[in-house]
Amino acid sequence: MVGLQPLITICGTTGVGKSKLAVELALALSKGVREYSKHGYHGARIINADSMQVYAGMDVITNKVPVEERCGVEHLLMDYKQPGEQCIGREWIKDAMTVIDETHRRKQIPIVVGGTSYWIQHLVFSERMVSIGSICRVSSPELLDLFNALPEQPPSAETDGDLALSLHNLLSVLDPLVGQRWHWRDTRKVLRDLCIIRERRCRVSEVLSEQSQVDSKPRYRTLCFWLYAKPEALKPRLDARVDQMIELGLLKEIQELRAIASAAPASHLQSEDATSEVDTDYTLGIYQAIGYKEFHDYLSAPTPSEKAFRNAVEQMKFSTRRYAKRQVSWIRNKLLPAINASNATSQLKGEPSLTPTYLLDATELGDAWTINVYTVAEYIMRGFLDEEVLPDPLTLSQTAREMLTVPDKTTNPVAVLDAMRHVSCQICSAHKSQPFMVESSQWEAHVKSRSHRRLTTKKKGRNVYPSEERSKEDSSEGGDESQAGHEPEVKRGHDGRECGAKTL
Repeated sequence: MVGLQPLITICGTTGVGKSKLAVELALALSKGVREYSKHGYHGARIINADSMQVYAGMDVITNKVPVEERCGVEHLLMDYKQPGEQCIGREWIKDAMTVIDETHRRKQIPIVVGGTSYWIQHLVFSERMVSIGSICRVSSPELLDLFNALPEQPPSAETDGDLALSLHNLLSVLDPLVGQRWHWRDTRKVLRDLCIIRERRCRVSEVLSEQSQVDSKPRYRTLCFWLYAKPEALKPRLDARVDQMIELGLLKEIQELRAIASAAPASHLQSEDATSEVDTDYTLGIYQAIGYKEFHDYLSAPTPSEKAFRNAVEQMKFSTRRYAKRQVSWIRNKLLPAINASNATSQLKGEPSLTPTYLLDATELGDAWTINVYTVAEYIMRGFLDEEVLPDPLTLSQTAREMLTVPDKTTNPVAVLDAMRHVSCQICSAHKSQPFMVESSQWEAHVKSRSHRRLTTKKKGRNVYPSEERSKEDSSEGGDESQAGHEPEVKRGHDGRECGAKTL
């Protein structure tokens, strides 16, 4: 991988100061031509990697850095899509690669910055994003209605078992391989994958399959900065920013978006019997921006109340904090394992890491920002461009050591999917509509359990589900006898592959 061009990326949660650092590093490069004369780079261009900031206008709801704070640094891939359009990740990657190549030809450093770490990951690591395809048709009208109106919150399997099972059946129809990954009672993960399918218009298993076909080879020699602030410090900042957004005209922008949505053709995912009221798909384009959905009820009311306004504000603050948590989760569970796999390959070859990654602690602002963030980042950037030996990322701070240390895990998504698939046990199912499921890796232990053996004995000679015969002892595991010849009920999809979940 010798000869890769340099790239700097800055990721992190919303509201942590990513754009500020990007501008500071770009200015440092433009002012320090002599310092970086070894490679001849003079200046930098900032490339937006925020999926909401690609849209023209709507500066408040998408939290774009104000023009005066850009300090003359060129910002690219920002404001280049219209609010009614949808920007797909693969299209952005193609555009970003074009801009990066152009920046290198100009002897400048591309700095990719944004909160959409999914995009950054697939930009850095080649061929890891699946093409957008069509999902299979849902023949059941009930399931189609459910897909068009997925619940905002996962239902409780205890109090709303019918909806929980319907969601799992829907996932099994749309994506059998992923349907068997989750227990039907795990409604949070089932709903999450359904939302992914609806948002990306492709099966989750297709994404995983394509990702498993390639190694984590970076396109560029990449310096990754993860800007991080501890939750207790970030929370009040995010809340205050929501209040500031309202003062800057957030509601006016939301009204403009509502007008655009009203004029747009109806989404193909909307129900055919939709009312005349705008039924926006909040998973598409700019309509995903936090604030648009949260203020819907308030702005739709004939006489908006102060209470409804306060509720909308609190809901927006909650959604923002939840989004920040998801951003951290993605970095730790997806981006870091891919980076670690790439660096491990380099180390095995006795070569320097191609994707050195540093956490910068932005918990404190003011002078602490200069000391803990900018000065450290500028020093590391200098060494990176001069191809010097860089410091150990874990030594920067205790926070860096804690957050950058993640468990080793396979980077082959299909292997993970197969290892954790669920299968149903016909013997232990209380009823066909609510199958008893266990992970395949636990199957042997399950058939040896006291509860399974007891139900097997009771069911001999009968052909009904033991709905009244199950007891609290069902959850008891143990024993040393195996139910000979008893195999899990594993169904197969149209392609012949196994799928443990019930399909329609």
